[in-house]
Amino acid sequence: MATIATAKPYPYEFPQAGFALLMIDMQRDFIEPGGFGSALGNDVSRLAAILPAAARLVAGFRRAGRDVLHTKEAHRPDLSDCPPAKLRRGGGALRIGDDGPMGRILIDGEPGSDFVAALSPAAGEPVIAKPGKGAFFATPLERLLRERGITHLAIGGVTTEVCVQTTMREANDRGYECVLVEDATESYFPAFKQATLDMIRAQGAIVGWTATVDEVLAALEAP
Repeated sequence: MATIATAKPYPYEFPQAGFALLMIDMQRDFIEPGGFGSALGNDVSRLAAILPAAARLVAGFRRAGRDVLHTKEAHRPDLSDCPPAKLRRGGGALRIGDDGPMGRILIDGEPGSDFVAALSPAAGEPVIAKPGKGAFFATPLERLLRERGITHLAIGGVTTEVCVQTTMREANDRGYECVLVEDATESYFPAFKQATLDMIRAQGAIVGWTATVDEVLAALEAP
């Protein structure tokens, strides 16, 4: 076993095999100016600021020969996989499926649904299109993890308190040991990110651990 000795709330151990990176929803619509996120009035520069750290994290897992998996929140063009309650949500001018600044909002195949260039999946890396906030709901993610023998996950992506936290809680309930990479995740709301970090590692890692990119990579690359 390898160890991230400085992880919070106490050291995080992971096996030499079976430790993978799951990057959540690093999509243009959430991160780039002119996308859905900015159209809703959010400061997307907060999310864009993590791109260098997130890219270093991904590169480190690739160098180590570890699995890297990517998710994107995206629906079928006919919205047949979008729960009606989700479709009704939001009080803004734009809703899921509407024409937005980068094509139809949260529709798979539209420009805004694609990944930002710095976090584009490499050839052969799984991409999971998810209709919900969590990456396990109505997706093949758990099957993919089991096929690869993955038991431990490093998780990054956006936004911290919504899709990232939901996925981490889903993984925790399924028995996966997870560490959230603090500087490779972000929220439009700083207080929401901090609250999520605190909740995840509270009460003896009730949901999981947190650590920085440097801490994760140092443990991953240690002899």
